[in-house]
Amino acid sequence: MITREEIRELAQFRTKGDEGWALSFYFEPQTPQNKSHREETILAKDLVRKALREAEKNSKNGSTRADLNRILELAENLHGNQARARAVFACSSQNFWREFDLPPQLPGTQLFVNRQFHLKPLAVLLGAQPHLCVVLVDRHKARFFDLRVDELKEREGMFRTLQARPGRSDGFAGYDGGHAQRRIDDDALHHFKGVAEHLSTALEKGFYEKLIIGCHDTSWHELEAQLHPYVKKVLLGHFSADLNRVTNDQIREEATRILRDSLDQRCKDLVRETISQAKSNARGVTGLRRVLRSLELGEVQTLLIGDKFSHLAVECTNCRHLETRMVRECPVCGHETREIEDVTEAIIPAAIQRDVELLYVKDDEEFDRAGNIAALLRFRADQSKGRGIQAAS
Repeated sequence: MITREEIRELAQFRTKGDEGWALSFYFEPQTPQNKSHREETILAKDLVRKALREAEKNSKNGSTRADLNRILELAENLHGNQARARAVFACSSQNFWREFDLPPQLPGTQLFVNRQFHLKPLAVLLGAQPHLCVVLVDRHKARFFDLRVDELKEREGMFRTLQARPGRSDGFAGYDGGHAQRRIDDDALHHFKGVAEHLSTALEKGFYEKLIIGCHDTSWHELEAQLHPYVKKVLLGHFSADLNRVTNDQIREEATRILRDSLDQRCKDLVRETISQAKSNARGVTGLRRVLRSLELGEVQTLLIGDKFSHLAVECTNCRHLETRMVRECPVCGHETREIEDVTEAIIPAAIQRDVELLYVKDDEEFDRAGNIAALLRFRADQSKGRGIQAAS
């Protein structure tokens, strides 16, 4: 699975002049219409042939042709593989080739040839995905998992299985039996405290950002009472699970459902907050021009983009300034600009390099009216400067 560091590497990559072209290939497996499983290969061939024609027309040949042929060879070997999607980023003139397996949730099989990698499909899939910990707990054991998109990995040696004490006879009037049960309950309480302490320490060390818990319904309130307030703050939810019977697929399904619901609600809340902040001239801006300005000033904390948003723009070939006006020369440094059919091709890498949180908004009328693009800010440079001048006077 692709890591944040690898995404940042892709975002920073850019070709210049005659250094070749950056190819981005996304392969989305399809349900086969017949037993030959050749639909994906046919589609990939059509995309490569089209890209080759464009390369010859625009003198994007040589190393670009080699990359396209290698992608075609890869696609031919992928036919019939219905389990995973695949992303390839290539530029042989700079000896760059990266392949990543992805969940089969891409918008389709696509191929892009440009000066930088096309990251929108990747950003849509991985945007706002936290480092998620899933813990399964019963009264004696705890299992810890990392979940990234749909890849579930169990950590080993993170917690020791506790041994239950042997039982006794009930004794006179059931006294011994009640005493033994109290010891069992006391052991379970200490176990829950140990799990809570482990989660608190792991959060403090940055081992996870969000948490989901699976346990018996009868144990949930006992465990919840032991959780540190900071751990409760990052807890997305819990689900009912028998630690000894639940499968990895069930764990992944339940955790993904809770995460998806949480992200959808958080996106809605951030849209409302950002639009409200923009209306009050506070920590929010709406519309492409204002968002671009705030992104360049380093003000943006969270970037919200409509999932179908697209806009024509120009980019400076020198300083990378983005301009919504179709000017030939950069208003910042005076160098030549180049036209960009979709400004998000430049916005997304810039956001990734600046560690800006990126969320895609679907089917929101108020957001559409606000320009279909907005940003929640860390600060406003103009207001900070104003306060500084006022304080100095």
